[in-house]
Amino acid sequence: MKTVEILETLAEGNDLSAEMATVAFTRLMDGEMSAAQAGAFLMGLRQKGETALEMATAVSVCLDRARLVTGLSGKRMDPVGTGGDGRNSFNCSTATALTLAGMGYQVTKHGNRAVSSSCGSADAVDGMGMPMLQEPQDLRGELARRNFVFLFAPYFHPAFKHIMPVRQELGMRTLFNLLGPLLNPARPTHQLLGVARPEYMQLMADALALSGIERAAVVHGAGGYDELTPMGPAQVVMVEGRTTRSLSIDPAAYGIAPCRPEELAVSGKEQGLAVLKELLAGEGPAAMREMLVFNVGVAVHLLEDGRDMAQCMTMARDAVMAGAGGKVIHA
Repeated sequence: MKTVEILETLAEGNDLSAEMATVAFTRLMDGEMSAAQAGAFLMGLRQKGETALEMATAVSVCLDRARLVTGLSGKRMDPVGTGGDGRNSFNCSTATALTLAGMGYQVTKHGNRAVSSSCGSADAVDGMGMPMLQEPQDLRGELARRNFVFLFAPYFHPAFKHIMPVRQELGMRTLFNLLGPLLNPARPTHQLLGVARPEYMQLMADALALSGIERAAVVHGAGGYDELTPMGPAQVVMVEGRTTRSLSIDPAAYGIAPCRPEELAVSGKEQGLAVLKELLAGEGPAAMREMLVFNVGVAVHLLEDGRDMAQCMTMARDAVMAGAGGKVIHA
């Protein structure tokens, strides 16, 4: 199959078949497309609108070239967001991950340094003195010791060297802006996935459903955030195996106090790191604590099939107030 046939299909506004998508993403990730072809391919997908099958195929091809962490068992959670909400909020996904680990859940956090946020997950983990290990076999031991391990994306996705120059030259959203949260090399069984733009929620949920995830929640928080916020009801698409369903979760129903956007914002990496340390010690600004409780509660609900949301929120509040996440940093 010639690359030009695939590009013609996209130019005509048609979706790719599984075979065409596999061929195209294989050539893209192996550096077998020219820069012009790669740019045309990514822009063709965006113009047409990416499908869940195309997304899931891209995930499969990328993971085939990743340095996977194997030999893990049991439930594994990854709280993650697509980024790009432009809100400069504190790093709630990392705080959520460490709190969950402190509660005894296995957390395999996949991420990178800040691009659009004040303090990326890698910046946060590094700033707190926690390791960013490079060898998959070392990560297994770290997870067993802390219930938490951080996978720094550039260490585990060497094939991305072929696509990064094209993405940088394009300078606009492509499918790869959405793919990041789906490419965790430790293959989490559960995921709390925040999306900055609600129109991508169902696409991400359908791609997760095709990926073999056990349970996940794709969320868009009130106020336009890629995380759950206390500001009002969140839009949620639940993923259970191959099925999805949409719902709304109102934080007020669980005693979570509302707040204003400025109460969730940090001015830069230094303040973001300082606030994160406070929150993980059970302290910090009240609005941020409430947001952390909300995110941890929904994550616990995904992991605990037999507990209702109210019970999970109570567990989350107890853990946040007790500084459960701080214990993981010093383990």
